[in-house]
Amino acid sequence: MKKEIKEYLAETEIRIRGKEGIDERFLAELLTRIGFYQHERLVHLIVTMTFAVMTVLSFFMLVTHYSLPVLLLSLLFLGLVIPYICHYYFLENSTQKLYKLYYEALDISEKQ
Repeated sequence: MKKEIKEYLAETEIRIRGKEGIDERFLAELLTRIGFYQHERLVHLIVTMTFAVMTVLSFFMLVTHYSLPVLLLSLLFLGLVIPYICHYYFLENSTQKLYKLYYEALDISEKQ
């Protein structure tokens, strides 16, 4: 998904910066893609928050009832939540860039 978003962002930026091929069909496709990426972002937010809560709870459990399995569980959750946060950060920033590109494309199409 990350590669797809990066490619689409680059393609969209080139198309908008060149001010060519910006029509109703392009704007509709851009809005549809933004919707897909918003859905992806929401799903990853839910997963990230779930793992963050489980990580915090496992650390509380580790502090109150120290044992090797709880330590391993805490480290596992921590190892998973960090990549989830990084991926969610990427999704959030990419979606924000697409919003800005959409507004730029909308301005260009209104001027044509």
